Amino acid sequence: MKFSEKWLREWVNPAIDTEALSEQLSMAGLEVDGVDPVAGDFDGVVIGEVVECGQHPDADKLRVTKVNVGEDELLDIVCGAANCRTGLKVAVAKVGAVLPGGFKIKKAKLRGQPSHGMLCAFEELGMAESSDGILELPADAQIGQNIREYFNLDDVTIDVDLTANRSDCLGIKGLAREVGVLNGIDVNELAIPAFEPTIDDKIEIELVNSQACPRYLGRVVKGINLDAITPLWMVEKLRRSGIRSIDPVVDITNYVLLELGHPMHAFDLNAIEGGIKVRSAAENEELVLLDGNTAKLKPSTLVIADHNKALAMAGIFGGENSGVKEGTTDILLESAFFNPLAIAGQARSYGLHTDASHRYERGVDYQLQRDAMERATALLLEIAGGQAGPVVEAVSEADLPEAKSVTLRRARLDRVIGYHIADEKVTDILTRLGLDVAFANDSWTATVPSYRFDISIEEDLIEEVARVFGYNNIPNVAPTAALKMTDHQEARLPVSRLRNELVARGYQEAITYSFVDPKKQQLLHPESDALVLPHPISVEMSAMRVSLMPGLLNAVAYNQNRQQARIRLFEHGLKFVKDEAAENGVRQTPVIGGVVYGNTHNEHWGIESRKTDFFDVKGDVEALLALCNDKARFSFKAQPSDGLHPGQSAAIYANGEKVGYIGAVHPQLQKSLDLNETAYVFEVETAAIAERKLPEAVSISKFPSNRRDIAILVADDVKIGDILESIEKVGGNQLVDLNLFDVYKGKGIEPGYKSLAIALTLQAVDRTLEEKDINDTVEIVVAELAKQFNASLRD
Repeated sequence: MKFSEKWLREWVNPAIDTEALSEQLSMAGLEVDGVDPVAGDFDGVVIGEVVECGQHPDADKLRVTKVNVGEDELLDIVCGAANCRTGLKVAVAKVGAVLPGGFKIKKAKLRGQPSHGMLCAFEELGMAESSDGILELPADAQIGQNIREYFNLDDVTIDVDLTANRSDCLGIKGLAREVGVLNGIDVNELAIPAFEPTIDDKIEIELVNSQACPRYLGRVVKGINLDAITPLWMVEKLRRSGIRSIDPVVDITNYVLLELGHPMHAFDLNAIEGGIKVRSAAENEELVLLDGNTAKLKPSTLVIADHNKALAMAGIFGGENSGVKEGTTDILLESAFFNPLAIAGQARSYGLHTDASHRYERGVDYQLQRDAMERATALLLEIAGGQAGPVVEAVSEADLPEAKSVTLRRARLDRVIGYHIADEKVTDILTRLGLDVAFANDSWTATVPSYRFDISIEEDLIEEVARVFGYNNIPNVAPTAALKMTDHQEARLPVSRLRNELVARGYQEAITYSFVDPKKQQLLHPESDALVLPHPISVEMSAMRVSLMPGLLNAVAYNQNRQQARIRLFEHGLKFVKDEAAENGVRQTPVIGGVVYGNTHNEHWGIESRKTDFFDVKGDVEALLALCNDKARFSFKAQPSDGLHPGQSAAIYANGEKVGYIGAVHPQLQKSLDLNETAYVFEVETAAIAERKLPEAVSISKFPSNRRDIAILVADDVKIGDILESIEKVGGNQLVDLNLFDVYKGKGIEPGYKSLAIALTLQAVDRTLEEKDINDTVEIVVAELAKQFNASLRD
């Protein structure tokens, strides 16, 4: 929000300079981004009148003029501006004047004609970036007066970067109110009398969608002169606020926007068929906008329409066919309150951002519409003439916001701020902010004014008191805290330990969005019923993830496209699954997952280069599970999983319950996911590995261990993991180590069978095992394997 400091001081004039004012606004939360002069640094420029203007004898594009600059002084000046003419009041840089950039005016001859000065344009005085010809002043401008004095150029433009919650300061009225509160002085409120209509013309207004537009005011104004010249004082205030003058009607609506913070719009009355209807857009309805582009309207968009067509996008942009244009003499002035939720996001969905949408989507005072209408009417009749009819108001009181009442407790205020502010000071601050305040029993009950959409809870009032009192005025008191040992469960496995383990194994942590492309997620999880965002950032980020896989694979594709051949990423986060039994119908489950792509190692002369396979990733997952120190709790079962290769995927179980998966991405999905090679993924619920089994210290056996190797024949479909698990169950306490050291298929082995060589290490803690003990254990193992898996010893 840009504004002129002198314009602000017309409303409230604190006894502080520009620098102090800027500091004060910034410390109050209205951050000042810049303070710039409203014109360039120049001197010696006065108002003159062109008394003669003739063609230069030796140049077609030059004119020879005589300019009266007062005190009976006539200057001969050669000018090249096309709009130079006799009788025009102009800005004259006399000989000796210094223009912006240090350019000094000297006597000169142009094509043989003397020139004792220069007729200036806005651009040459640093008042605009470009201009069409020399500056034209009103006929009543006083000859000889200094231009800086005439334009009141000893002024600055202050650019305030407002946060989204302070829409009440998007106008001079709101800013003045804020400055008045900060300095404890009264504001010169603008008197806006009601205008008595001079004609009876009016138009019917119907609120079809009263929830989105609870209040709409319209007034017919006839006989305006669109060729009227906008007063220089208004043009200057608009310019200093970053708005270019266009025509009286547009300038006036923009002026009211800046002055009161209330957007307005004007329609060509002759373009309206029947009355006004405020409704939602129809399916496939189109509107040609003021910039000439055609918008295909969405049913969620609120429009201002007549009985046959849409005229404008409510609170966003006007339509070309209903806009005020050359030859318009009769208009309909609009002043309305639109529900912020009805406007929020609509402009961006069409690639638009206007001053009106910027204010409406943040919230406009819902009691300001009539004042805005009366102010615009008075200015319009004063500048462009015409006659105004009565104000027609359509309102749905039930849909207007209700005045909120918020309680502020003395004890809570002191505890949060850490400082005691006197009761009278707190009451004064809240009252000056416009709240209706009552104090009793060490509590303030404040009724929030209609222009403060951001105050709804006690903490909001605390913030208001603190910032108006001044953060710098609150003493710095160092906090004190007693040292206390935190409770720590040794069995609890922190997530940081899981992260460190994966980092140690060559992974890098990634943080991806919780919302993903629904199409890619559907490819990976075809049965998933994902939550869809009502107002997504983009279509590609419109669904909540049901696993970490979509985000991680997208990160792999991104890195792969940037010449990264080896990628190892992991992430810890939430997945979101619909569950009627969960709170709000959504179950949020913390998971840790990873993806591996490319070779097992970077290129190295001492390491053989090979592609990552399923068992490499399984080893990483097993390392994670091993942190729990409870191998028996977990198991892997080969079974298909969403988006994974059916022959290279497995489910991870903890105590018989599925808690994750591991596998290769299905080859048919690689192209759709922009992958050039196979990627391997895994995911485990962190709750399943959050507890670890604490180790128990035992003495080391002083007796020797004994190793026995057995080679067994089993069918190909027998899982090695099942065999090892069976041996552990029957091996007893004397079995201290078990290792599969060879798998053989080939000569001497029947087709459909495989030979497994297994080492059993036996040891007792209280004695030396005898040969009989060892043989008995081996026989029990062999018998159990024969029983369960039809295994036989290999000759």
